[in-house]
Amino acid sequence: MKIGIVEDNTLLRENLAFLINGEPDLEVCCSYGSAEELDSSFNLTGAEDSLEDRPDNLPDILLLDLGLPGMSGIELTKKIKAGYPEIDIMVHTVFDNRDTVFAAIKAGASGYILKGAAPRELIEAIHNLSLGGAPMSPKIARAVISEFQEGTNDDPYLLTAREKEILGGLQKGLTYKELGDKLCISPHTIHSHIKNIYEKLHAKNRKEALSKARQKGII
Repeated sequence: MKIGIVEDNTLLRENLAFLINGEPDLEVCCSYGSAEELDSSFNLTGAEDSLEDRPDNLPDILLLDLGLPGMSGIELTKKIKAGYPEIDIMVHTVFDNRDTVFAAIKAGASGYILKGAAPRELIEAIHNLSLGGAPMSPKIARAVISEFQEGTNDDPYLLTAREKEILGGLQKGLTYKELGDKLCISPHTIHSHIKNIYEKLHAKNRKEALSKARQKGII
């Protein structure tokens, strides 16, 4: 199985190659210090439009750092999946924050392993990915699970009937006073309900709350 590496730390890149080449069924077929180097070698710009000039050293799996100089690993992931969707991408990074994790997965990464993982864990993750799995470091897997669990708390049923009425009024462009008059409650109470709605939908303002409510089928 052919493995590619994109890692700007020269020593780490060499150590990764040494580790991978030490496995009987794995071989590092290409190694780059930046996204731009791979972009040029893989002809990513024209890869979507032509089957010509495809490189001979395409990997089955690409081990990819995200914190690269120049083009980011996330942007590179998008370009690779657009040009060579058959390549599986394994993120290998120090970044464990929610936004980065989900941006990488959305871009097309199929695995996410944090740097500092034991060498055997990394090798097993590569094999797991080759077999159709989606290997992730435990911390990343927990974050993904938590995201979906929190998502269930955003379901329509967690909004009260009154909150749904108020959302409907917001959708119509009613002011706090107009909503209060319509529902026979004070503007202060309307404000409290809207604050609760924002918290439940993880929204920062009216526009975002309405957008999320539409996506969830609440309104």
